[in-house]
Amino acid sequence: MDTYDLVVVGTGPGGSAAAFRSAQLGLRVASIDRGPAPGGVCLQVGCIPSKALLDSSQRYAAVRQTLDKHGIRVQGVELDLPAMMRRKERTVQRLTQGIELLLRKNRIATFFGDATLPAPNTVQVEGPEGGTQLGAERILVATGSRPASLPGVAFDGTRILSSTEALSLNEVPNTLAVVGAGYIGLELGSVWNRLGTEVTIVEAGNQILPGMDPDLTAEAQKLFSRQGLKFKLGSAVKSVTRNEGGCIVVTDTGESLAAEKVLVAIGRTPSTDGLGLERIGVARHPDGTVQVDDQFATNVPGVFALGDAVGGKMLAHKAEEEGIAFAESLHGDPPSVNYDAIPEVVFTDPEIAAVGKTETWLTEQGIAYERAAYPFRATGRARTAELPNGFVKLLVDRTTRKILGCQILGAQAGELINEAALALKLGLKDSELAQSCHAHPTFGETLREAALTSCARNIHA
Repeated sequence: MDTYDLVVVGTGPGGSAAAFRSAQLGLRVASIDRGPAPGGVCLQVGCIPSKALLDSSQRYAAVRQTLDKHGIRVQGVELDLPAMMRRKERTVQRLTQGIELLLRKNRIATFFGDATLPAPNTVQVEGPEGGTQLGAERILVATGSRPASLPGVAFDGTRILSSTEALSLNEVPNTLAVVGAGYIGLELGSVWNRLGTEVTIVEAGNQILPGMDPDLTAEAQKLFSRQGLKFKLGSAVKSVTRNEGGCIVVTDTGESLAAEKVLVAIGRTPSTDGLGLERIGVARHPDGTVQVDDQFATNVPGVFALGDAVGGKMLAHKAEEEGIAFAESLHGDPPSVNYDAIPEVVFTDPEIAAVGKTETWLTEQGIAYERAAYPFRATGRARTAELPNGFVKLLVDRTTRKILGCQILGAQAGELINEAALALKLGLKDSELAQSCHAHPTFGETLREAALTSCARNIHA
């Protein structure tokens, strides 16, 4: 039996980052994935394929609906869905090859199959070519998550879909009911709406993107509605039944909705079952997430966990941060992840992004703050690009003037939020951001203008 300093179960963003960094720091590392290729949910059936379809569908919608604003008229536009899907698959394949190259470059032994932990320092891998047992001084559980299902409603992959199947439909459905107005529901709902599907999003809560800033979500919903998305808020789904023409969705308000297909996008649940964690005594929370301390250690010596497997924000970049911090802690550095400075992005059109605290949280905690906002329509770059919708909002501590949070709705919000995340990470004040020169004309000026507004120094509003 080969023995390793570290065996990582899972090759998603958290597991691969931990494996790569540990190998760079001199450990002998093995990596296991259910396979047949590395990359985890994010690369294979999550972040990457969804963004490929979002980009392609946005271009299709722009050609059909908005290019005339730029004086460009196009006739005879046709959708080639198989070609769009092939582009998505090529993108995934190329990035998968990149992960494979890094595994080889870092001399990480890679195994594909189902992993179980028969003992604290042992991992059993059952793969296509039989079983392999690995010895491990340390084991890291980075198994990610899977789509959560509605009670009593089973995925069938054809009419009742998870996000996995919704990324690979071979034809555009006439109607689609999306259960859940979170990241996944809005992004995939946007994809199919742009391609011609009548999409209705059903959400149990009273706003889209529950937990995010209400100012942001209210304005975003108006813009999405103009694009053709329909919303039923405050409606919890009680049942989904199949019939000859598709499905019937029934809500707790007594409404029923007929749809050709139903996408259940109510969140994700940790993939920690089947590992044998209970056999070696690893403690888990009732929702299946693994209990860990601030060193990512479980209650069983030598067994660690991070990423979606331990809960918190189920974000690829959060898992990657944890993976790097874990690896460096093995090298003697204390783990350091600033969870307040981890941004969130919804890749709709316009994009939605946030980092740090919300007004709701600050109010509940009794923290005195001030808010400053700046609209995209006031910036030259947004006007030249015909992308004037949205705004930047900064939340600043009333006493220290440190930036506590930032919410952005608008073009390239997913890029702009990184500057705000850096500001939070460094503990910057609004005046320090305001004094940073930004190139003109750029979308990034909106962030500086919001900071200038916060300092009562704005000359453009």
